[in-house]
Amino acid sequence: MTIALIADIHGNLAALEAMLDTLRTEPPDEIVCLGDVAATGPQPHEVLRRLQELGCPMVMGNADAELLGLSPPSPVTDEDARRIMDISRWCADQLDNADRAFLASFQPTVEITLGEERRLLCCHGSPRSYDDIINATTPDDELDGMIAGHDATIIAGGHTHMRMLRAYRGREIVNPGSVGLAYQFFPDGSVRVPPWAEFALLTQSDTGAMSVDFRRVSYDRDATVRALNEHEMPHAAWWAADWH
Repeated sequence: MTIALIADIHGNLAALEAMLDTLRTEPPDEIVCLGDVAATGPQPHEVLRRLQELGCPMVMGNADAELLGLSPPSPVTDEDARRIMDISRWCADQLDNADRAFLASFQPTVEITLGEERRLLCCHGSPRSYDDIINATTPDDELDGMIAGHDATIIAGGHTHMRMLRAYRGREIVNPGSVGLAYQFFPDGSVRVPPWAEFALLTQSDTGAMSVDFRRVSYDRDATVRALNEHEMPHAAWWAADWH
């Protein structure tokens, strides 16, 4: 059994299509989307329609909730935050009633049985909240509060846009990275958005062995930049400046 874990598409249709093209060559048994699919990208409507066609389980992310007005927008602390708020408002305006109904159908968590002894729990930030941040250095005692009441063998989440596999009290936590807005960090503190879509394949063999295969697939950055400009997304040049 193989499950493709995807997250954080952020309205980047070119990245989503490149990732799906790769999956066609070795189709998984299931695809699960871990949220943040439409906000802060040039094609929120098109990405939502494509995901609806897939019919895969969908987890509610913090940015999804913001588009629906279910959670307050991120605080405006500087000029960059103001620009992101402008983009998010623009994205919300691109959605029609069908898009909003689809977003509203997303679930806080999705659970999948992997066998008699294993279960996969899918979330966005953590099972407790889509705003929680789990990374490689999050102390176990902090994780205890985020995961309390859940005993799944494997927990999958997104939100950080950073790939991760870590052990936690006899269980595993996996983050597939970001399909549409992957981050690449450099020693000088700068951050770039490379033109690749990230996802992960979770596989359970016939013998019960589990593996996680992190994947990256290149996509057409120029197509995304064209979409930014053709759709007249606010602050398009600023948003695209770090995409290389």
